[in-house]
Amino acid sequence: MRYGTADLQSPDIRKQSFWTVIPAGGSGTRLWPLSRAAKPKFLLPLVGEASLLQQTAARLTTVAPIEQTMVICGPAHAAAIARQLPSVEERNVIVEPSPRGSGPAIVLAAALIAHRDPNAIMGSFAADHDIIDIAAFTSAVQTAIAAAETDSLVTIGLNPTRPETGYGYIERSEEVIAVHQGQHAYRSLRFVEKPPKEVAEQYIAAGTFLWNASMFIWRVSTFLKIVRDLEPDLYKSIMRIIAAWESPNREYVMNEIWNSLPTSTIDQAIMERCDRVAVVPAEFGWSDVGDWHGLGELIQQDSLGNSVRGDLVKVETRNSVVWSETKRLIALVGLENIVVVDTDDALLVIDRGRAQDVRKIVEQLKALSRHEYS
Repeated sequence: MRYGTADLQSPDIRKQSFWTVIPAGGSGTRLWPLSRAAKPKFLLPLVGEASLLQQTAARLTTVAPIEQTMVICGPAHAAAIARQLPSVEERNVIVEPSPRGSGPAIVLAAALIAHRDPNAIMGSFAADHDIIDIAAFTSAVQTAIAAAETDSLVTIGLNPTRPETGYGYIERSEEVIAVHQGQHAYRSLRFVEKPPKEVAEQYIAAGTFLWNASMFIWRVSTFLKIVRDLEPDLYKSIMRIIAAWESPNREYVMNEIWNSLPTSTIDQAIMERCDRVAVVPAEFGWSDVGDWHGLGELIQQDSLGNSVRGDLVKVETRNSVVWSETKRLIALVGLENIVVVDTDDALLVIDRGRAQDVRKIVEQLKALSRHEYS
């Protein structure tokens, strides 16, 4: 693995041991009925022949060897992940007994890496995102590694292309933390939760706000010290798990402690409360593949703006998304901005502008104990 030289008197990052962590949780409810609890979106080939998880692991080999890739997942998905990523070592597929959010999962990954490689830097990257420009992604990660050498917790922020209300934002300052091959990392001022449209428009006009894409890079020793200070109970719990990791009691200790942990995100637990955060502004064709509207934008469109996977015959139909997992013909007449998703046991039809509301259907299915939920 070869890195370039950092400019701002930062150490030579070629000498650093870099690990990548892929949190693979969640069920992708906004992409129901294709994505379900038993087979979430990161296991599906939504944009290309490989699954989102496989694509994530593949692009991370540009910054770290596959031997230093770790996946954190739930027990229901561990076997499928192992099948999809046969090059990832069995000991690097970490199974959490129950979902506790990205906070405990990422802290556990950092502690495990520190146990094996105390001087390592790690990066956490979601399993279900799509990235087009791999070279730009690699460059941004290398800049983040240089910034992590300053003992900052680093995130990669995406230059916003629209006043999006479905993403969180990061406001950056003008203070430069590190420079690597001309790309800058800045001191972060604050994290902002998903804003209303008028506020998002103000962020775009300001030019100093970035989308929070949940990409985090830091030295594991620095991160764990900050966790110890900000979340002492979580730190102590994770350290107890690590102490038993190589013992015959590992599974018992893990279950007992893990299931008692409060659920939290890494943003809420650490990043929003830490005063040593840096951000690398970047643009590499990123999407969180969050709903059917967003997925439709990633699929090749016809001359009328329709994104189609399956057998479709249409008359005067525009700007719609059609995805079929069956051999049935789908026929549409005089429709615009709709989503049609056809699977063996469920059919979804929704206004494309309300794609986020698919989760409400999933909530009803779960409450009714319908098998179509899972």
